[in-house]
Amino acid sequence: MAQSGVEAANTGLVIVGGGQAAASCAARYRAKGGAGPVAIYCAEPVPPYQRPPLSKAYLLGDMPLSRLLLRPESWYDEQAITLHLGTRIEAIDTDARTITTQAGDQAGYGHLVLATGSAPRQLPAAIGGDLAGVHVVRDLADVDRMAGGLREGARAVIIGGGYIGLEAAAVCAKLGLDVTVLEAAPRILGRVAAAETADVIRDLHVGNGVTVREGCQVAHLRGADGHVTGVTLASGETLEAEVVIVGIGIAPETALAEAAGIAVDNGIATDTHGRTSAPHVWSAGDCASFPFRGAQMRLESVQNAIDQAECVADNILGADTPYDPKPWFWSDQFDMKLQIAGLNAGHDSLHVRAGEGLTRSHWYYRDGRLISVDAINDPRAYMVGKRLIEGGRTPDPAQVVDPSTDLKALMKTV
Repeated sequence: MAQSGVEAANTGLVIVGGGQAAASCAARYRAKGGAGPVAIYCAEPVPPYQRPPLSKAYLLGDMPLSRLLLRPESWYDEQAITLHLGTRIEAIDTDARTITTQAGDQAGYGHLVLATGSAPRQLPAAIGGDLAGVHVVRDLADVDRMAGGLREGARAVIIGGGYIGLEAAAVCAKLGLDVTVLEAAPRILGRVAAAETADVIRDLHVGNGVTVREGCQVAHLRGADGHVTGVTLASGETLEAEVVIVGIGIAPETALAEAAGIAVDNGIATDTHGRTSAPHVWSAGDCASFPFRGAQMRLESVQNAIDQAECVADNILGADTPYDPKPWFWSDQFDMKLQIAGLNAGHDSLHVRAGEGLTRSHWYYRDGRLISVDAINDPRAYMVGKRLIEGGRTPDPAQVVDPSTDLKALMKTV
């Protein structure tokens, strides 16, 4: 499968990156009849794999590496797709249409797709971010390093109350650790969910023994013999910890594009078809931004990586199709499955449909129009909401919140 030689020829499709977008682009290109050489350059030593289960099923030990892989290794051979694993790209020459690897080898491209993904934001070394026992959750190596320290009874501090941090907190609690979540903002999920959704998730964590502290600023980490021993807050209080997991967001990997003179705007800037500012260079996934509502938007989700990458592959083959995002997301924590359809940014009202127990859904409206739904243990609300949003239809909020309303009937009344 993986080949060590690097051929220089200005033909074929070259994809830089080893995640969902890279694999999806290559698969779509072949499925749509794309001929000629296809090569994927992946900095990691394993073929493209699923990332969402890393902080959940894989970390819990419920999913082996073989099930993480997006495709079996044999599939790449069958599709005549060359994998260059453990190969980092150091430079792009957009005039010569070549890439250069860290080892100094060159390869030419007919079309180049940058699917470089994103990198987790880390705490500075100056405040102890480089101590052993301090982890981020992004790739397989991160999680493998972390797993050894997640032993029952250990004290874990999770810095960041977003989805990654909360998912990691849930796993740690399930493994029997003493878990504290620290969020600098006034509440968890402040950028991505309404207070009503945050309240449900906070209660879920507290009910499972997790301590959630909001409005807490971290001053520095303490250590002994190079290993973290605690987290000191701006107030001067220190929380003892053998494990610290940092979940304070991600940043798009744009350095390679920037060095090549490719435009960057909230990620590698693309047009509506996935083209960058450089001829024959495209981008997709977490690293790529695209025009949306007057700005360059990035969507950090599996579905966006798939859809955007497939759109790019189609357009390389001449489809001339603009990318039409249909955002959806999910998060698994304890016995809760949160499914999100649409984007809630700018909502001016929220309507709650309560169900039994932890089942409920939150419906976001802007200017009288349905724009997003948070469905908590309610797959029907999610599916109906998603179809309504994608169809540009808006139900009467009074019907939505009425527990006697059959949600499927909403599809027929708008």
